[in-house]
Amino acid sequence: MLPSGACDCHTHVVGDRVAYPMVAERHYTPGPAPHAALLEHLERNGLERVVLVQPSFYGTDNRCLLDSLERLQGRGRGIAVVDAQCTATELADLHARGVRGLRVNVESAGIRAPDALQDSLLRWADRIGPLGWHLQVYAAPATIAALAPFLARLPVPVVLDHFAMLPAATPVGDPVAQALLQLLRSGNAWVKLSAPYRITAGDDAAVAAWAGAFLAAAPQRVLWGSDWPHTDREPGKAAHEISRYREIPPAALAASLQRWLPGESVREQVLARNPAALYGF
Repeated sequence: MLPSGACDCHTHVVGDRVAYPMVAERHYTPGPAPHAALLEHLERNGLERVVLVQPSFYGTDNRCLLDSLERLQGRGRGIAVVDAQCTATELADLHARGVRGLRVNVESAGIRAPDALQDSLLRWADRIGPLGWHLQVYAAPATIAALAPFLARLPVPVVLDHFAMLPAATPVGDPVAQALLQLLRSGNAWVKLSAPYRITAGDDAAVAAWAGAFLAAAPQRVLWGSDWPHTDREPGKAAHEISRYREIPPAALAASLQRWLPGESVREQVLARNPAALYGF
């Protein structure tokens, strides 16, 4: 039984290909995962709230995300991707429609130079700070670790995707791991317990250990996300060929929640109170 207000903090919607065309330069092509399927996912798993994250294959066209947010009628929040020319008026419109952060995805683009990421984050922080937004960063853990002191002082919060992309086999004493944990303790960073398949081939015990380490470091800065509909780029598939989604049954999601968040109080903290604080539910 999940707590009242339980939130899935990392999902994507994939609409009709004609109504919502994908960018030509995408790295992979998923099949449909429309709004109706999202609602089924929430109902099936006992989730009341949801955060929609703009996927890379839509570029800066946030229409699919925004249309889904409108249909959620206050149950959802969005993390958008915009281009550098986005105006203050356009950002304010996104806020009015439920967006609460910007996603900076440098890992998919293969960018790992800390200086390049730092400059980008600082520019966006100045622009979104008045809205009370945060920056959601998908980057290599070594890149984040190199920027940890800078991120701790950034004037907006930073959210790290998918266990901060730290390989599950990484020892707690590793310097990169220690830098990430210290960043969480600073109070300006959050981490999502999501998509364990992106950090391990199946070492559930190691993943659970890292969930525990993040919770021990900063329980008020930990979020959970299913990563529904579990996008993947199938080996051997060209970028414009449809790659099947990973098969993650509801029982597996429920089991991971039990392993990572043992006890009612920690589940209420991570699934309800923390998302309410960050996303403004």
